Amino acid sequence: MPNRTFTPPFPRRAYVDGPFGQIHYQVQGEGLPLILLHQAPMTSGQFDLVYEPLARRGIQAIGIDMPGFGFSDPTPDVATVTDYSQVVPPVLNALGLDKAFFLGHHTGALVATEAAILFLEMCEALIINGPLPITEDERAEFMRTLHQWEIKYAAQPEGGHMQELFTIRETFADDTVPAERISDYVVQALMGRGKFWYGHHAAYQYRHDEALKKVTVPSLILTNTGDQIYPLAKKAHEIRPDFEFAELDGGGIDIVDQQPEAWSDAVAAYIQKQAASAK
Repeated sequence: MPNRTFTPPFPRRAYVDGPFGQIHYQVQGEGLPLILLHQAPMTSGQFDLVYEPLARRGIQAIGIDMPGFGFSDPTPDVATVTDYSQVVPPVLNALGLDKAFFLGHHTGALVATEAAILFLEMCEALIINGPLPITEDERAEFMRTLHQWEIKYAAQPEGGHMQELFTIRETFADDTVPAERISDYVVQALMGRGKFWYGHHAAYQYRHDEALKKVTVPSLILTNTGDQIYPLAKKAHEIRPDFEFAELDGGGIDIVDQQPEAWSDAVAAYIQKQAASAK
């Protein structure tokens, strides 16, 4: 067979050992390294449509399955945001990287924040895409409503639970995401080995308002006006007016898929600006 070089149009996949077992991650591109931390209940596959656009912009995009999601092993008990953040150092070490930019979306945004606090020496700058500085009343409301639904969510005859989740995600997408991709959302949500409810439970138990005050690295709050938690991005900026703020118009919780080029532009612009200022 003749020798040839083949560069696949998708990320390379790998595993590294972490504190809870194996961590699965994906990497595409060369250049400024960027850790990507997904929302719950998804996987690093959330960023499928932006690995290549980020790579084109000179970013090494590194998507990680947080513990219990995708192909990463779960925590031994109820997971916390701090638990999820523990995936960052092993992956950076496996790639021979001392530092990287950290980005998280929704639950991943809290994890990225925690990682920037705990592993300060590894964080060049932070991008918080969907902060969650909620009140105690809002926390209690989640525990009374959505949390109870997630705890009870279970397999139903004839895949009824899949249809239920597909309908919810299709409603969120509002005709902006193809059915094939929404089907993939359902697969991602159900493929993890952790409990279905762990991710949002961890997010709503985390005091993001307090954590934001502890961040010492340069930071960007990234949001979009159609996001369900868009008002919380404004609130986060009130807590940290020194953070940069950028918003995309429209979209929803699936902004990474709805506007992959615009999203990648915003992310790459901030990273490149921070890299230039550090020289």
